[in-house]
Amino acid sequence: MTWLQQVVIFAAGIAAGGINTIVGSGTLITFPTLLAFGLPPVTANVSNTIGLVPGSVSGVIGYRRELRGQRSRLLKLGTVSLLGGITGAILLLTMPAAAFDAIVPVLIIMALILVVVQPRLAAWVKKRRADGASAPEHGGPILLVAVFATGIYGGYFGAAQGVLLIGLLGVFVHEDIQRLNGVKNVLALIVNGVSAAIFIAIAEVNWQVVALIAIGSIIGGQLGAKVGRRLSPNVLRGVIVVVGTIAVIRLLTS
Repeated sequence: MTWLQQVVIFAAGIAAGGINTIVGSGTLITFPTLLAFGLPPVTANVSNTIGLVPGSVSGVIGYRRELRGQRSRLLKLGTVSLLGGITGAILLLTMPAAAFDAIVPVLIIMALILVVVQPRLAAWVKKRRADGASAPEHGGPILLVAVFATGIYGGYFGAAQGVLLIGLLGVFVHEDIQRLNGVKNVLALIVNGVSAAIFIAIAEVNWQVVALIAIGSIIGGQLGAKVGRRLSPNVLRGVIVVVGTIAVIRLLTS
C-alpha cells in the first residue's frame, strides 16, 4: 500500500468517524475507499468494521452528557442490539462471498435512500411530537424488534445503521433528539463492537487498514461530537450519496 493510499484511508477514517457520530453512515465513505484500492469486499467490510469501533467509542464519549439518566433504556435496547449484531456478523461469515457481493449493492442503495429521505423523516417525527403523539418510555415491543433487525443489518454490513436507529428512536421514543442521538451512538457501538470481536476471532483482517481507520475515526468521532453539527446537512448528505454511488458502480462492475 502506497503512502498516498494510506493518507486517503486515514482521511476517510476521520470523515467516517465524524459522520457516524452525527448521522450514522460513515461506512459509505470508508468502504468504497477500500474497494477502490483493491481490497476484496468481505475483507474490506470486516477491516472497516473493526477500524470504526474506536471512533464509535469516541463518539459515545463525546455524547456522554446526553446519556445521563438513560441507563434503563440503554440496557433494554442494547441487549437486542447485541443479539442482532451477533446474528448479522455470523451471517456475513457463513454466507458465501458471492452472496455478499450480490446483496451489498442493494443494501448500499437502500442506505443512500435513507440518507436522502432522512430530513423528511426528521420533519415527520417533529410534527408527530408536536401533535402530541404518545410513546412508551422505552419504545415498546415494536421498537425492540426493529432495533434487533437493525442490529442484524449492522452486523452484516452497517452503512446508514445510525440513520435507521435515529429514525426508529425518534418515532417510538418521546425524548430530546440529541439525547436519542447519544443512544443511537451507543447502540451502533454495541453492534460494531460485537461484530468486530467475532471478525477478529474468525475472519481475514487487513490490520494496516484497521489501524489507519481506527486512528482517523477516533479523531473524527471527537470532531463530530464537538463541531460536526456546524456542517451543512445538505453538503454532508451530498458527499455520502456521491461516494455511495461510486461504491455501487464499483461492486456491480467488478
